[in-house]
Amino acid sequence: MRSTKASAAVTRLNARDTEYRYSLGMTASGFFYLLRAARGGAPEKISADLTLEEFVEFANKTGPQKKAKVSKLDVAFEKQLGSAKGAK
Repeated sequence: MRSTKASAAVTRLNARDTEYRYSLGMTASGFFYLLRAARGGAPEKISADLTLEEFVEFANKTGPQKKAKVSKLDVAFEKQLGSAKGAK
């Protein structure tokens, strides 16, 4: 089902942003829109009617973003790349 990808994006958004509760709506023509509700408040529509791909992209950009974990090996590799570029 098409809405599985959209609902997974909303689930990730709800995990990132605990201040609001997000949900998705779907129009009769197959477009998606994002709803946001504060604790105890009524949901409000915060997006236009979007295609599936546009909706997933919008949901991924909404709310706080997770910081990418960087390992010590990644830092050392980046440092090594920087010094190699400077040597040329």
